[in-house]
Amino acid sequence: MGVSHRIWGRVIRYDFGKLYTARRTGISEGKIDIAVLASGSGTNLQALIDTTDVASHIRMVVSDEAEARALVRATDAGIETAVVGWRDHSDRDGFSSAVADLVEESGAKGVVLAGFMRVLSSSFIDRFPNRILNVHPSLLPSFPGMNAVQNALEHGVKVTGVTVHFVDEKVDHGPVIAQRSVPVEPDDTVESLHARIQVEEHDLYPTVVRALVQGDLTVDGRKVAWR
Repeated sequence: MGVSHRIWGRVIRYDFGKLYTARRTGISEGKIDIAVLASGSGTNLQALIDTTDVASHIRMVVSDEAEARALVRATDAGIETAVVGWRDHSDRDGFSSAVADLVEESGAKGVVLAGFMRVLSSSFIDRFPNRILNVHPSLLPSFPGMNAVQNALEHGVKVTGVTVHFVDEKVDHGPVIAQRSVPVEPDDTVESLHARIQVEEHDLYPTVVRALVQGDLTVDGRKVAWR
């Protein structure tokens, strides 16, 4: 396999043979390759890597954190990685542009957010229209933004869940693609509820990402149809 790690424009490439070449070959007509953006441990990324017909479409994993566990997961899977430091850019537009350039250079046509903790600029979204996915730990439009699991508990809801949606200019606002409910138990803590939500995330997200790379999603306003 082969691994590339790029930090702030510098590329270090290790070529370990044919598996990397196979991973980077072209895709069939109507299908797209993706880049995954992740800031943390990368458990949703791992779920994608473990799904063979999704992993074969991952061109690159990009993080804003050089020590992110997600980068290790990508490297172990033979996927090219890159780090774009938030503090190395003067504003959100500069940071977003740098990330978008890397995504396009990799050959990816779609973007999957997997625990990416930076809000991307509208110019980034314009470069990948209806081709950016996010997963969120609530049944949107309820509890958008940070602390969704805690907010659900504080509001006393009986059911919460997970939403996969397209990304637009507003936070956790784009068209909903798929949702799955998770009951809230009387003795739930943030940790216990989040753990059960993550089980559903790791099952649902690869299904939706597979539909994206296969070209099976269409968007009409706020409505998303599956072929």
